[in-house]
Amino acid sequence: MKKGIYNILRAALLTNDKSADSWRFIIYCTLLAIIMIASSHRADQKIFEIAKLKEEAKEAKSRFVESRKKLMQVKMENRIINKMEGKGLQVHMQAPTKIIVESKED
Repeated sequence: MKKGIYNILRAALLTNDKSADSWRFIIYCTLLAIIMIASSHRADQKIFEIAKLKEEAKEAKSRFVESRKKLMQVKMENRIINKMEGKGLQVHMQAPTKIIVESKED
């Protein structure tokens, strides 16, 4: 038991004659850890980018709703009638008649 603890403290696993396998395993684990850290970092960047894009989409949607609201107000019949009366035009009370032109084909 004492010998096992003494070997661990002395790092005999890394300094003995068969340590090449141990070093390969340590390097392999280190590379895996670096890859895992890089992967999680990229995932975090994508999450922030998605949140930013969602915010931009909300802003674009609110601008669209606001401009549609303004368009509906401008298109309102009463508003158009009031503007045209100021220019001397009046609303015709009769419905328009449809003129149908038949063409003669030879």
